[in-house]
This record gives sequence, C-alpha cells and structure tokens, in this order.
Amino acid sequence: MTKTDLKVKAEKSFNDFCIQVNLSVGKEIMVLFGPSGAGKTQTLNMIAGLTTPNNGEITFNNTTFYRNGMEGPKVNIPARNRGVGYVFQDYALFPHLSALQNVSFPLHGDDNAKTKAITLLKKMNLSHVADLYPKELSGGQQQRISIARALASKPNILLLDEPFSALDISVKEYLQKELKELQLELGIVVIYVTHNIEDLFAIGDRISVMHDGQIQQVGPVSEVFLNPANETVLNVLGIQNVFTCKVIDISSDRVLMNWDGIKLETPPFNTKIGNSVRIYIYPQDVKIVYPDRPLTRAVKYNQVTGNVVSRKSMAGDNTIRMQLSNGHDLHVKYHNHSYIPITVSLGDKLTVSLRKDGLINLGSDNVAKTYT
Repeated sequence: MTKTDLKVKAEKSFNDFCIQVNLSVGKEIMVLFGPSGAGKTQTLNMIAGLTTPNNGEITFNNTTFYRNGMEGPKVNIPARNRGVGYVFQDYALFPHLSALQNVSFPLHGDDNAKTKAITLLKKMNLSHVADLYPKELSGGQQQRISIARALASKPNILLLDEPFSALDISVKEYLQKELKELQLELGIVVIYVTHNIEDLFAIGDRISVMHDGQIQQVGPVSEVFLNPANETVLNVLGIQNVFTCKVIDISSDRVLMNWDGIKLETPPFNTKIGNSVRIYIYPQDVKIVYPDRPLTRAVKYNQVTGNVVSRKSMAGDNTIRMQLSNGHDLHVKYHNHSYIPITVSLGDKLTVSLRKDGLINLGSDNVAKTYT
C-alpha cells in the first residue's frame, strides 16, 4: 500500500447536493473518476482551499489544512499557504502575460523567479516560446505552460481538473507521458480528475470512483475493474455485459445459471439454488468460436449464438454488438492479432463463448460502499 500523505475527510452541502469524501492519497497519480456533476471539481476545490467544507478534516503529512466539527481546534489555512498547485480545465493563463511571465507569476518577490521559470520551461520543452503570449500558443503548449506555472512554487500536491480534455489524441498522449515522468521525478501527490476511460488507464496508479457526491470505491485501476464494489461502480466505469441470472444447480467446480433461457457455467461461489445473481464479463473475455476448428478449452463452455447488429474497428481493436436468442445484447472485443483473419459483417450469425473463468459474480445484495 502506498504511504499516505494526503487525507481528506470532508462534507460540503450545495442546496440539494451533498459531497461526502473520505479519501487517502500517497505519492502517486490518483484518478478521481466519475460523470459530470459527481462532485469531482468541488473535491479538488476543498483540497486547494477554494471551497470551504461544512465540516471534516483535510491534512497533509503533519499539517492540517482544514478542521471543523472534529476533535481539535478549528483550522482553515488560506489557499495560498497550502502548497497546492492547481491546473484548471481551461488553462486559466493570464492573456496579457508572456509564457515566461505566466510561469514566473507564483514566484513574485523571489529574486531568482526568472531563472526558475526558465528552468521549468526547459523541463516542459517550451523554452522556445518563452516570449509568446497565450493566444500565440497551441492548446498543448498552453496546457504545458499551465502545468509549469502550477509547479513553479514547488507544490507538495498537484491537482489537475480534466487537463487534457480539449487536446488532440497525439498531444494528449505526449502530455500524459510527461506528467507521469514528472510525478515520479518530483515524488508529489497528484490528483487527476477525468471522466474519460482512456485517460484513466493511461495515467492512473489508483482510481477513486465518485458518483453523486460519494466515493464508491478506491483501489488500483486493474483491481477496481476486475472487482467493482457495486452496480454504481459498474455503471460509472461503463462496464458492459452485466446479466441477471437465476442459480439452477451448484457443484464443487461450478455454479450453473439460467440467463433468460441460456445456461451459463461460472466458477463456484457461495450461493443457493433459486437465487437471482448479477454477473458480468468483459467484452475481451467473450471469444469467437471458429465453425471449422476443434473446440479448445478456452471456448468449451457457455457457447451462445446471435446476430451481429453493430461493429466498430479502431487501431486494430474490433468491437462487436450481438443480439442473442434471449433478446439480450452481448458485447465482444478482440484485437486483430488475437485471431487468424476473420471477417465479421452486420447481420452475420456468430457463435461465441463466454469464458467460464471470465464470468464474475457481483452478488445479489450489493449496496454502495466506501473504500479507502
């Protein structure tokens, strides 16, 4: 477990909306992930000191940023004294200042401000635009200037609110790589807000899933995807292929279920015959069955047939949506290298196998939980 440096336990009410955050972040990139309106930006604002919680406690190492309604004296350190760098979604650069002046701004009064700002521009590969103004810079350059300015005062915590959402894919990938390298080099706490799955996988060490003002689950990215805490997390992450099945038989090596007329075997788990259970399977764990080849163990179980109703290909990845005989949709995803060339067209009848070990039990009585 990563050593914890930042702890946030705070509550804030906005008319009919309430944010309740219980979060611990170490020297890592923590992705605060959720839909618009989940409370992600307001959580950053509470950490930065731009929004004052109603009650709770926010601490970094041995320093208390905020405390109210908790044991100990009330504390509310001003934003300028918290050592927090903030990169806003719209960059928030001063239009009347050059790139160098923007980066120098937090260093006002420092005799070495210009030298330090030039060093940061070099680190961000931007020394050649030092004398240009924001309107003369590309979106990617403006974003890097914004990050350099946030780093100028050597913050212990860096907050980024949807920082790369308006950038081209190639620029975004470059900046994500630079940000990861910067975090490792500086050893600081980074909280990165996004609702984009690709950003999450590209940059996150851990993920905190947020919905309706509540932290639903926290953990390593792969662990949260493989073991979502509840259906809210499933929905927020956009995980497809979630089924409600009825348990019809149990043995030592499998649970047999009825999914609206289709029988599925899953690995054994604690349940009872007659229970309704929610299960899911990643599209990558649905395997296409070749009609002219011997069955392998990978596709032996849970074969179903349906018609292809949509397909999409991008960068060698193929996504298919099938409609099955029981009326449900099934999503299949595979890479070109995964199969000997296969042509799939709209309307084709396709047989696939829901990999037995890929069927994951979500349970029958899941409720929202908070994890830290």
